[in-house]
Amino acid sequence: MATLYNPPELARPIGFSHAAAERGRVIALAGQIGWDASYRLVSSDFAPQFSQALSNLVVALECAGGKPEDLISLRIYVTDKRRYKNSLKEIGSAYRLHLGKHFPAMALVQVADLLEDGALVEIEGLAVVPD
Repeated sequence: MATLYNPPELARPIGFSHAAAERGRVIALAGQIGWDASYRLVSSDFAPQFSQALSNLVVALECAGGKPEDLISLRIYVTDKRRYKNSLKEIGSAYRLHLGKHFPAMALVQVADLLEDGALVEIEGLAVVPD
């Protein structure tokens, strides 16, 4: 399990950690969006897409031999930060469902658009499986 760092000199993090470290095999996780195995977006709403994107990320991570606790970094790309903020309750539930209470280092970035039409969120990650 990654060691998480939250220095007292920085603002207290809510839902993320300032830094994470681990020794072992690195797993780079490609950006995942809210589509199913048939390339269909599960919804046009933000929260269901977020949940599916996280689920897809965890499936890829587990296939590579990792587990959610091995995540050291997540980057979340959204097309509209207001939709993200308006869905925080549902996002929190989805996060806990897929990742539990493990909060690696994270960044949220608003982008003009994502490659797939209708995609509202894309999540990529970095994990380290301990030796």
